[in-house]
Amino acid sequence: MYPSRFRYEAPRSLDEALALLRQSGDEAKVLAGGQSLVPLLKLRFASPDLLVDINGVPGLDHHHEDPDGTLHVGALCRHATLERSALLASKHPLMASAAPLIADPIVRNRGTLVGSLCHSDPQGDWASVLLALGGHVVAQGPSGRRTIPAADFSVGPFQNALQPDEIAVEAVVPPPVGARSGRYLKLERRVGDFATAGVAVALETSGGRVLRAGIGLTGVGPSTIQAVAAEQALTGRLLDTDAIEEAATLAAEAAQPRSDHRGSAAYKRHVVATFVRRGLARREAVAA
Repeated sequence: MYPSRFRYEAPRSLDEALALLRQSGDEAKVLAGGQSLVPLLKLRFASPDLLVDINGVPGLDHHHEDPDGTLHVGALCRHATLERSALLASKHPLMASAAPLIADPIVRNRGTLVGSLCHSDPQGDWASVLLALGGHVVAQGPSGRRTIPAADFSVGPFQNALQPDEIAVEAVVPPPVGARSGRYLKLERRVGDFATAGVAVALETSGGRVLRAGIGLTGVGPSTIQAVAAEQALTGRLLDTDAIEEAATLAAEAAQPRSDHRGSAAYKRHVVATFVRRGLARREAVAA
């Protein structure tokens, strides 16, 4: 199929892009990588009156770390950039493990982390990663900038918390409070497929004791799931066999899978528990 007719604009500044959104309201769509949006346009699942291409807007392709360890990832930073990032490889093990698992090389060369978050696909990988890390999205609109916690950003399948006249300009990961470790595990039928189930595990530890734990679940519910009870079961404890097993059980209970052609609900819960065990038992730590 071909997309329905739309007007195309390629602003050269963020202010210009925001002005276009204000004029068109909820009849406009923002294009960054386009790896999710373009297929929707072709199938006419999305039929905007206006497409605002922000690829010409400067200052949005960054990923950098503040002196305190806060990580910023701009709206135009590609998956492939993060996959090759020395910063992520040295200091952000969960993100470094997730980046090569995003779709396939073609998608990774054009798609963006922030665009994936905005798409709010329940099977999207980055949403569970940012959720596990306790991150947030920075949105800019007519009233300036505001931060939206990752836990509040997706409000339903393919729905986010942005207002029609806002643009998500970056994702932010807060600094660690201890030695950071983490891993993303994903079950897919073939390379590049959506996740049958995925688990993002993030830990911050000191002296073998967990100071902060984050567990995000992909593809096992109507939206990305934060396994809060499992996180609480780990916090303040030594990461021993009993703690790992309790967290795995609680994470599986938090999942809300449905049986489909990818597997039964029971099977998906089993995968979640197995991935939590693996993510906690085998982790690569970096110093705070």
